[in-house]
Amino acid sequence: MDTHDRIISHLTANWQVFEATLTDVTFEESTWRLDPEHWSLIEIVCHLVDEETEDFRARVLHTLETPDQPMPQIHPQKWVAERQYQKQNFQAKLREFLEERAKSIEWLRSLEAPDWTSTYRHPEVGPLTAMHFLGNWLAHDYLHIRQINRIKYLFLKAHADESVNFDYAGNWK
Repeated sequence: MDTHDRIISHLTANWQVFEATLTDVTFEESTWRLDPEHWSLIEIVCHLVDEETEDFRARVLHTLETPDQPMPQIHPQKWVAERQYQKQNFQAKLREFLEERAKSIEWLRSLEAPDWTSTYRHPEVGPLTAMHFLGNWLAHDYLHIRQINRIKYLFLKAHADESVNFDYAGNWK
C-alpha cells in the first residue's frame, strides 16, 4: 500500500474515532473549557469542519489541480470568535463534520493517479506538495483526537464524585 493510500485509510479510521468519541456528548460537556485560553469540544468540532472544507481538502485539491494559482487565505484562529464557535449546535456541527469527512474520503478515493508531488509555491514557506498537505491532514487529526480525549478526561476529573479514583486509573501526562 502506498503512503497516500495508508494516509487515506487512517483518515477513514479517524472518521470512526471522531464519531465514537464525540457521539452522545452532553451540552455541558460540549461547552466546558478548562479555562478561557483552552478550546471547548464545540470549538474543536467547528474548527474540524472548517479545516476539513477550507484547509486540507481545499489545499490538496488546489495543489493537485491549480498549483500555480494563489491559494485562498484561511484564518483558523480568528474563526473561533468570528464564526462564534462556542454558540454553535454541537450535534449539528458534529454531523456536518462527519458528512464532510465522508465526502473527503470519497473524493480522495476517486482520484485517478494523482500527482502527489504536484507543488504549490507558498510565498513565505516555500514549496509545498499535495503529499505535504495530505500528511498534515492526518497529523492534524491526531492532534485533535489527543486534545478531545484530554478535554473529556479533564471534564470527568472536574465533575466526578469520590467513586472515581484518578490515582487508581493512572496518571495523565
